[in-house]
Amino acid sequence: MNYSELIQTLKIKTQGFNAGQIIQFAYQEFKGKINFASSLGEEDQVITDIISKITPGIEVFTLDTGRLFPETYDLLSKTHKRYPKINFKIYYPDTKSVEEMVRTKGINLFYESVENRKLCCGIRKVEPLKRALANVDAWISGLRRSQSVTRSDLDVFEWDALNQKIKINPLIDWSLEDVHKYIKENKIDVNPLHSKGFVSIGCAPCTRAIKAGEDIRFGRWWWENPEQKECGLHNNPRRPKTH
Repeated sequence: MNYSELIQTLKIKTQGFNAGQIIQFAYQEFKGKINFASSLGEEDQVITDIISKITPGIEVFTLDTGRLFPETYDLLSKTHKRYPKINFKIYYPDTKSVEEMVRTKGINLFYESVENRKLCCGIRKVEPLKRALANVDAWISGLRRSQSVTRSDLDVFEWDALNQKIKINPLIDWSLEDVHKYIKENKIDVNPLHSKGFVSIGCAPCTRAIKAGEDIRFGRWWWENPEQKECGLHNNPRRPKTH
């Protein structure tokens, strides 16, 4: 079976499933060889809570880029304590690669060009992600279609060509209102920056608050065009390949 057929089969099997049922199905389907990438955003906190209640055996990992907000680190610590049954892991960028990049390009190289910004994201995020996914067949993300123009064509199950894995987006059809409703009903811990206008939170130098009415991704890499606003974790070609 090629990956296109596999994804279609997964979609058929999970038709009508809610987010929790999708996660539980994926855990069983991939025999535990699956993990969840959490950036500690609101969507990711929702998924972590669902995992804790349904499939605590799924590893939850975070990429510590070295440039995160202090509030993000505080939330990371609080989340680990709240869900003791979950296996949390933190992945860091390669020290030598970071040192060389900063030596040749400068500490805030990302403001100077899209190429520099993608280089920084590649070293601090994409390479650690590859290590995090090395021993799994599938991974879960908190992407939603309405988050940005670069995510409008996403589906629940996709072929991640960059990492050669099945990618699962259980909240793909959720609205931001759905996310906030779950957070309120389940008393989920979230980053306090959200209440200060930060909707999408990444590295501190590349994230700012947005104004009322602005697109929710406007606060990320605000100096770039909307169609470029991906770090490399989610913008690879998704068309399935034959195995």
